[in-house]
Amino acid sequence: MIVADNTNNDHINAPIVIIGGGAGGLELATKLGRYYKKRQQRVVLVDQNRTHIWKPLLHEVAAGALDSEIDGVDYLAIAHKNGFTFQLGTMIDLNRESKTVYLAPLIDDAQQLVLEKRELNYSKLIFALGSITNDFGTEGAAQNCIFLDSPKSAQNFHTLLLNEFLKLQDDTSKDTLEISIVGAGATGVELSAELYKTTELLKTYGYTHLHNNRLKVRIIESGPRLLPALPERIANSTQIELEKLGVEIILNTFVTKVEATGLYTKDGNFIKSNISVWAAGIKAPEFLQGLAGLETNKINQLIVNQDLITTLDDSIYAIGDCAHCIMPDGSKVPPRAQSAHQMASNVFTNIKSAEQGKELKPYLYVDYGSLVSLSTYSTIGSLMGNMTKGSMFIEGRLARIVYISLYRMHQMVIFGKAKTLLIMLVNKLNKRLRPNLKLH
Repeated sequence: MIVADNTNNDHINAPIVIIGGGAGGLELATKLGRYYKKRQQRVVLVDQNRTHIWKPLLHEVAAGALDSEIDGVDYLAIAHKNGFTFQLGTMIDLNRESKTVYLAPLIDDAQQLVLEKRELNYSKLIFALGSITNDFGTEGAAQNCIFLDSPKSAQNFHTLLLNEFLKLQDDTSKDTLEISIVGAGATGVELSAELYKTTELLKTYGYTHLHNNRLKVRIIESGPRLLPALPERIANSTQIELEKLGVEIILNTFVTKVEATGLYTKDGNFIKSNISVWAAGIKAPEFLQGLAGLETNKINQLIVNQDLITTLDDSIYAIGDCAHCIMPDGSKVPPRAQSAHQMASNVFTNIKSAEQGKELKPYLYVDYGSLVSLSTYSTIGSLMGNMTKGSMFIEGRLARIVYISLYRMHQMVIFGKAKTLLIMLVNKLNKRLRPNLKLH
């Protein structure tokens, strides 16, 4: 077994270890890395991927609007510039008594061993693993649906999508590409709009026989409306825009079984589908369930107090989608990017406070509103906060600007203001130099 970044058994000098480099994990690693850059305390970020993509943009990777190979953030490069260490690996176990994290052996695509099982000692451990798709045990879903919960799965969907469009281009008959999306949350809704935009763009690259009437996208939702977690006005406006594009919305319908050729519903109907996407629910990674005796809920989330510290171990934190956190009013913190961003900031502040012997600051979730991007067709949402004195409905260009600004805020934490502005400039230039769609 390899001991990685270990410091004997002195946990006072052991690193702060962050498991998961998503929105919250990478932001926290960056902040802590900068803070401790000229001090003795080390910070280690562990992730199973080499690059980072902001999870709310995975539907754009799937549709080809975003190229993960170009727009992804390299963990090693960010670590080098910000004073933390990056470890490529997947956590498989934890020993709380010895404060040791265990990483699985690293195997390459040819099934060759790259690194043996490794272990990391820690002084503080922060879980920022995000979430994975929850298919609720639906028969055939895992085998026949694509789950858009990682850059790899999004890229797999994109490759499959291009192959299906090639079949349509080769066949000039009236056959259509039928895509079923189970779940009418933000991922499913935003993906459906991006697919119609992809069809439009492909026509400019020689797919002359493609038309929107040869693409049939269905959203299948068990509840009574789209976007159940968002205000009804946003849901209604979104439904109108999607139906204009040609999206078929099927509500109050449970999917009970998935096959390669389509979906079966609870009422006995069969819905034909060339590509099926499951976007109906989330859960934390399975290995967290009861890990080292830590308290978890039924979807594997680690239960934390208002300081975001796990209930049974004050040296272990959890943030983002893998954390089960209840606010004083009894509401649960929603699994959203803004939650992860706020939690990362809170843990950073509290780690510094604990070091200085100051009182910890309880985390309070602040809802700044919700936005849904329907590709370039429209953006719909609401803003909340002191300036709006409640909730303010917005759509169109203003909403699009606000939606993009959320990603810019994430970039500014990672890169700083100057580099983010430079990235924005380069992106504008690339729009003129690069294809508008990833074509491979």
